[in-house]
Amino acid sequence: MTRTDGQEERRGRLRELVTAKGFVRTSDLAAQFGVSVMTVHRDLDALQTQGWLRKVRGGASCLPSTQFHGSVGERMTTMAQTKQRLARAAAEELAPGQIVVIDDSTTCLGLTRHLPRHTPITVITNSLPAITALAGEPGVALVALGGTYFPAYDAFMGPHTAHSTAAFRADALFMSTTAVTSGRCYHMSPETVQVKQAMMAAAARRVLLVDHTKFVNQGLYALAPLTDFDLILVDDAAPAGEVRRLRELGGNVRIVPG
Repeated sequence: MTRTDGQEERRGRLRELVTAKGFVRTSDLAAQFGVSVMTVHRDLDALQTQGWLRKVRGGASCLPSTQFHGSVGERMTTMAQTKQRLARAAAEELAPGQIVVIDDSTTCLGLTRHLPRHTPITVITNSLPAITALAGEPGVALVALGGTYFPAYDAFMGPHTAHSTAAFRADALFMSTTAVTSGRCYHMSPETVQVKQAMMAAAARRVLLVDHTKFVNQGLYALAPLTDFDLILVDDAAPAGEVRRLRELGGNVRIVPG
């Protein structure tokens, strides 16, 4: 086994430990893996950059998003039919000639299959699966937002991505969110919030796609109130009380039937 192979194997095991335990101490990791504390710090720095965990004083903690969201592959299969219905409803807002931003959510990824019917169209995105799906698609002008690649989200995130987003002006943004609490969107990653806020600022119209599970999820970092969106698409299993309160606040909510 090469040194690189050993490093990747150790970091994979370290990531599994943090996810399983929720918190691990740097000194304990060094003893368990038989490496220096400095080596563990480098491992944690790398895993934090990739979006798998968060370094804290004395060790590292698991991002709750890796527990209640799972990997991108797992999220693709969660609420898949509902996400497809939301994406199909969102596609009704598309028009040829538009410039649209699509975020890294698995909900909005479903929108990519509808885009070829609305060409010519320009798409700006930080989502690697969306980039892959649209690359070479006739009539789709694709703008990929660069930055630091986060394997946990299969997307480009962070300040460089946000800065790149600020250079554009789009007709519409299609976005989802991790959690909705008291009428506000939340995420577990500050890098995600930074990029999505830049996307919101760059778009003339903002469309939010939210399935009903987002109303019971929890998030740490506030993104924006739901009333900051021009249109909110929710499935018909969304809590009636939440929908009613949002409408009372002036939110434009559309229920997507099953």
